[in-house]
Amino acid sequence: MTAPPSRTPGRAPAAGTPVRRAALALLAAVMERRRPLEEALDALPSRLAPRDRAAAHRIAAAVLRRAGSLDTVLEPFLRREPPAEVRAALRAGAAELLLLGTPAHAAVAATVAVVSKPFAGLVNAVLRKVAAEGPAALEDLDTERLDTPPWLWSAWHAAYGPAVRAIARAHREPAPLDLTLAPGAVAPEGAEILPTGSARLPAGTRVAELPGFAEGRFWVQDAAAALPARLLAARPGEKVADLCAAPGGKTAQLAAAGAQVVAVERDPRRLVRLKENLARLQLAAETVEADAAAWTPAVAGFDAVLLDAPCTATGIIRRHPDIPHLKRAADVPPMAETQARLLTHAATLLRPGGRLVLATCSLQPEEGEAHLDRAAALGLRLDPIRAEEVPGLAEALTPPGTLRTRPDLWAERGGLDGFFAARFVKAT
Repeated sequence: MTAPPSRTPGRAPAAGTPVRRAALALLAAVMERRRPLEEALDALPSRLAPRDRAAAHRIAAAVLRRAGSLDTVLEPFLRREPPAEVRAALRAGAAELLLLGTPAHAAVAATVAVVSKPFAGLVNAVLRKVAAEGPAALEDLDTERLDTPPWLWSAWHAAYGPAVRAIARAHREPAPLDLTLAPGAVAPEGAEILPTGSARLPAGTRVAELPGFAEGRFWVQDAAAALPARLLAARPGEKVADLCAAPGGKTAQLAAAGAQVVAVERDPRRLVRLKENLARLQLAAETVEADAAAWTPAVAGFDAVLLDAPCTATGIIRRHPDIPHLKRAADVPPMAETQARLLTHAATLLRPGGRLVLATCSLQPEEGEAHLDRAAALGLRLDPIRAEEVPGLAEALTPPGTLRTRPDLWAERGGLDGFFAARFVKAT
């Protein structure tokens, strides 16, 4: 590979400098201030063109997915730990060189242009070495383990055994775009119809540009995320509560089935988004701003309740590569306790014989399987999920009859989000 030219004094900023500055701002927000990537993306200057915003996100996401491997490749070329902003620039430059296919001269020049002058020579020298030696070094690494925080690796190995490696590999790539179709709607051209009914398009597809989006013919929802509402099997006219409902994909599923839906969400900003989504889809549901763990409806006795409880979200790392950098092992017990409180209250909302589906987008057993004993103590009888209800996903069914999807399932189709779901019937 031809070595990129060194930076010369007085040289004009390299092309793509705004993109790299934005990428570094995103990385600093996530890795230094522990802010969600989407929140940081929204905070970027409005003058940044959408195309540049997407490019910055692509660089930052690549770093977040592969930070451990990138640091290991960089390590031999650094005599001492550089400042945080320089480390971020080196990671971003290395990601462009090794993961994103950016030409060496462009990646190096643009990265050098965004670091302070005292470190320009260091960044230039290190990235030139990465361009020459990094590809071979990367091939020799245990990247699955390096790119997975130790606490997650240990937890997933304990829960899933050797599949931990396949899970880690699945997190390397961005997830495809999955759509749930409105009743009678036709999938966008080129979409693959999955066995469970979702329509799948390649990662990076711009949903707002698809024909039929503005008309409400479909909504974005991972194929695994679409399963809990389907397992609830709401019927026309049934009274159904959707707890912790935003952004509204499951509310839309229930409303499209003809149920009388009450969507409960405590975050006012997320509730606004839910309402906007329902309006675009031309679907009706009553919306309530309230804490689902304390909400008391005017009329109790719901036929069915869907509780998609807040969690550590370790099942959706493919879509949110910032999660491993934001979450800690210490976050799991309090989240599990929140889920337990929500489940306890949700049980009181059901009429005798009513159905409840508990779901979490977490791979941690404490946020899924561990709730089965509590549910039984609340008078909720487990209603086993049958293979015919989840076509093509028989391996996601557990012996007791719960659902446990993982990112490595359907690998040949692009994977799935990690979800736990269990269905219960309230004792009569």
